[in-house]
Amino acid sequence: MPSYRVTLGVGLLLPGVDPAALLPAAADAARALTKVEAQDVAVVAGEARVVVRYLAGDDDGAARIGRRVAHRARELAQVHRAAVARRSGPRWLPVVDDR
Repeated sequence: MPSYRVTLGVGLLLPGVDPAALLPAAADAARALTKVEAQDVAVVAGEARVVVRYLAGDDDGAARIGRRVAHRARELAQVHRAAVARRSGPRWLPVVDDR
């Protein structure tokens, strides 16, 4: 089963949200549908980025999981962008979400 990841560009947290809650909530949203392989938060070029890596049967399923993760994150913080990618060897290739 292919490995995918969703990367979220995150801004301000919504009022009252514990910063430590965002990453687990995002990963749990994916975990409700599939196996989560990894989760991470980093700051890249001054932007907070949440990354959840997971398994999916195909690109459509991966995009659906990515949308669910982004939706859950938007309940806690401003999400400026969300991008899903599929692992192909050492590279991550963008998944086009036709929805």
